[in-house]
Amino acid sequence: MDISRLKICILSAAYNENENILVFYNAVKQVIDQLPYSFEFCFVNDGSSDGTLRIIRNLAREDHSVKYLSFSRNFGQQIALKAGVDSIDADAIIMMDSDLQHPPSLIPVLIENWLRNRVNVVNTIREEDRDLSWFKKKSSQWFYKVLNNISNLSLEPGQADFRLIDRQVAETLKNSKEQDVFLRGMIQWIGYKQMNIPYKPHKRFAGESKYTLSKMVKLALAGITSFSVKPLHGAIYLGFTIALGSLLYLPYVFYSFFSGHVVDGWSSVLITIAFFGGLNLFILGIIGLYIGKILIQNKERPLYIVQEHNIYENSYSQF
Repeated sequence: MDISRLKICILSAAYNENENILVFYNAVKQVIDQLPYSFEFCFVNDGSSDGTLRIIRNLAREDHSVKYLSFSRNFGQQIALKAGVDSIDADAIIMMDSDLQHPPSLIPVLIENWLRNRVNVVNTIREEDRDLSWFKKKSSQWFYKVLNNISNLSLEPGQADFRLIDRQVAETLKNSKEQDVFLRGMIQWIGYKQMNIPYKPHKRFAGESKYTLSKMVKLALAGITSFSVKPLHGAIYLGFTIALGSLLYLPYVFYSFFSGHVVDGWSSVLITIAFFGGLNLFILGIIGLYIGKILIQNKERPLYIVQEHNIYENSYSQF
């Protein structure tokens, strides 16, 4: 294999990252200019409301290896990365955050492991940052623990969206029509030869993380409901267990009836009704979540809308 002919693309989703884009570009450029491969950038502007798109446009004018897509609104990081994969034609794609938490110095390591070990995917596993708050550490641990226990996935704790995928994996992802995109799960599910390498995350260069607790919960729900029906099984087992448990109350009912003892206690009745009412709503919510996913999938709306780009022939594209 002539490694000089290998084409590798650096893919980054950007949402309100006007303070980071140039620094990220220059940091990555310093690394890839020392490597014997053909590189290009692909930025996906995920509906930013600051100057992110303007900076990316300027970079594309100055450097023809810079490609970009710009969404009509914010669709989310996972969909932005999927849009980049859909549009890229390269031997390998390296997904990176544009805030410099994913160290550019690891790019040669990813490529070296890909070529030496002849794998299709090189994942990265984030080592624990001692400076993270207790809540942030615990929420991350709970995220992977709950996700792995309830879904049919087996993700390593700390697995990030910082990875290298080869052309074969990229083509498989392009053929995916899922509306609820969870790339970590999708890449793990499709298989192929994969390996993991550890990395130490850098400090975010500027701005604040866009991954709030609510977004983490939403991501976990996407992973659970997209790759498993275990919550539905759990609802069945829970309902069956409670139904059996309620039979234990029958002897007391018969005793009260034949002895003429008056059963009183409105408070206990109301608590029981409230408990089972809440349980029913919980189970209906799980069922409704799956039905909602079916509805959204069957509508076949475009996964994302590209308003501006310098990749496709048309100036306006929908996907």
